[in-house]
Amino acid sequence: MPNSSVQHPVATRYLALGAGTVALLVVIVASLAIGSRPVAPDVVVAALLGQDVPAGDRHAVVELRVPRTVIGCAVGIALGVAGALIQAVTRNPLADPGILGVTAGSSFFVALGIVFLGFSSPEQYVWLALAGALVATVAVALVGGSGTARVDPVRLTLAGVALTAVLAGIVSGLRIAEPRTFNALLTWETGSLVDRGWQVATPVLPFLAIGLVTALLLGGSLNALALGDDVATALGSTVWVTRVAAVLAVTLLAGGATAIVGPISFIGLMVPHVARWVAGPDQRWIIALTLLFAPVLLLTADVLARVVLWPGEMPVGIVTAFVGAPVLIALVRRRKAFAL
Repeated sequence: MPNSSVQHPVATRYLALGAGTVALLVVIVASLAIGSRPVAPDVVVAALLGQDVPAGDRHAVVELRVPRTVIGCAVGIALGVAGALIQAVTRNPLADPGILGVTAGSSFFVALGIVFLGFSSPEQYVWLALAGALVATVAVALVGGSGTARVDPVRLTLAGVALTAVLAGIVSGLRIAEPRTFNALLTWETGSLVDRGWQVATPVLPFLAIGLVTALLLGGSLNALALGDDVATALGSTVWVTRVAAVLAVTLLAGGATAIVGPISFIGLMVPHVARWVAGPDQRWIIALTLLFAPVLLLTADVLARVVLWPGEMPVGIVTAFVGAPVLIALVRRRKAFAL
């Protein structure tokens, strides 16, 4: 239930919105400029405007870093908003998109594609990853609804945890049986933006757009839902429709993001906490700030991933875990972080 005793002035929310916008612009420039081939910011701008720059700089910026940065923004937004939705629906401040079996379903279908179809590249198994997320989430929702129109948050959570454990066990068994075959899966499971070009992202971006629009439309209904099912119904909100729509949006957002880059932890778990701490319990503001904070975190982690082992790089999923764990520990120690 929202903590009404904590006041969050509108000025503070707009200040956070402005700061998030500036931070996003700065980190986008950094993402375009920093890498194994450093490019000065003025050269980055010139390359984007089609002006005369060295061919190597143009290739690094336009061909490699622009799609990587756009994908990083899209994936960050998708994971962050999905986390905000699932925390609101389950009323669990430690919930993340994987709680619905999204990551496990994607990994399972990708594993099947590698073993039985011989897939080895993101272009080949992106659709399998998305299909696995959809199938797993539908299965969890059916169990969570227990055959009725009502979706129970506790049953939904337990069903997601159970399915995740089962599918993860199967994938581990397959990996042990065929270790060489699963090099592609191991690379995908670390979560990486490397080699994720337009050919991988373009088919999935419409699903992310649909999920995002759905999430933005649900803000007011989620505020009513936080007051309790009976109060939400009295306020004119159809509770089961809100929950089902939120689950669908989480599936499209988290499933699409996972299909593109693999599982990346802590974005969907941590960023909504930060947004809630700044904006209070209003889900509309939480979603709005998450739209800015999540890509800032993911792109910052990606920039760090490029320089920490320079001229090589580390998978961004590992960096988000290193960055996210201590921040999350600090957040959960704050009692206000649990005011849903």
